[in-house]
Amino acid sequence: MWFGVLLLLGVPPASFGADEQELAIAIRAQSDFERVELPPAPQLQDTARCTQSQAALLSVAPRAEMALIHFRKGYCTLAGATITGNAADFGEAASEFEKAIEAWPDRATRNSKESLPEPVSSGLRILAPVARLKARTGAADWDRARQAISAAIQPSACPSNIMPANLCELLLQTGRQWLGWMAFERDDLYEAAKDLSGMPETAWFHWIAGRQAFVDRKYKDAAAQYGEAVNLWTRARMDQSLVARLAPQPEMAVTLGDLGAAQILSGDPGAAIGNLDASIKADSERAQTIYLRARAKELTGQTEQALADYSLASRTAFAQAQDLASGEAHLYRGILMYRRKDYPHAEDEFSSALNFDISATLRPDASAWRHMAAVAGGACGASRGYLEESLGRVSPYFPKDEARKVAATCPLTSGPAGSSSGLR
Repeated sequence: MWFGVLLLLGVPPASFGADEQELAIAIRAQSDFERVELPPAPQLQDTARCTQSQAALLSVAPRAEMALIHFRKGYCTLAGATITGNAADFGEAASEFEKAIEAWPDRATRNSKESLPEPVSSGLRILAPVARLKARTGAADWDRARQAISAAIQPSACPSNIMPANLCELLLQTGRQWLGWMAFERDDLYEAAKDLSGMPETAWFHWIAGRQAFVDRKYKDAAAQYGEAVNLWTRARMDQSLVARLAPQPEMAVTLGDLGAAQILSGDPGAAIGNLDASIKADSERAQTIYLRARAKELTGQTEQALADYSLASRTAFAQAQDLASGEAHLYRGILMYRRKDYPHAEDEFSSALNFDISATLRPDASAWRHMAAVAGGACGASRGYLEESLGRVSPYFPKDEARKVAATCPLTSGPAGSSSGLR
């Protein structure tokens, strides 16, 4: 009876002794693995039981079966880790997959008549580095993961010797998504697009296309691609399968904020407000997102609500700063003062923004706002010239049209050396 069962499990009868206890361990391990492998979304208690039974089987299994059992132990550990998000469990799963790969040559002893060794499944070779990435090992380990995934994909092999071929193919797609994600994190959009080429069904494909469009200042295209990516990620939340959970996940607060930003620049601030609301709900400590919502509200004529958000953005930035030294916070408070037509205090705030630590992307805006406050407060001449000169460096969120109107009301009597009297 036991031999017949083992044959059904794919384990040669000679692999285990005649001891009924060992046979029972093997059968229990197989049954527990199927409870994890077969359901679309296994239960956490089943993943734990499976991990334990595979560990028990390892203690009695012959060397020829070690690779298969290490794979199954890793698979069950990984399934549990995708439910709990425990980084240590992801690391343990990766170790089991690596042990399976290391033990792979011993499978040749199962059939000495085989002239060629069984190829290692690309799915198995991808699972190990992906589990490491899910363990959040940090950018220092990305290069090793990238090399391992790239080697598994080119050339790929999906024999059904350890997992179904369709699962292997899905893991190959997951590996490609991780390659694209790592390139994106390195800000290498060309490489990311290359890694994801031919995968238009994935959210990352659309997100990378959107980021490239944004860089090219094609903001409507960027908003459309970002929107499609967000829709795909939203629908993917309903997919609880192991492979779906293994794909690289976006930080939705950042993602929704970027979508809202693109919508502002594409001329749809009304739609932007909804996505920025969702971004702030997901992470209320991102001052720049609150600032963008203020800008969107201002563009839709919600003046008082915009002022409230400028104030909130400033307070949030101060709360995140050390010793209340935040150029970003002073910038947002300066905009609040400017909108209240308190130009002297606004100019002081913008000067403080430039004197404190402020990101390189915000510094040109702070400088332009300072000059605009000076011009709006009546300091014409040189201030207008400085304002004109600064407009060539501001971010796309700066109100350049408004700055031009402010400058046009102020006579140009003198300006900075080399500045042009024409607006840019």
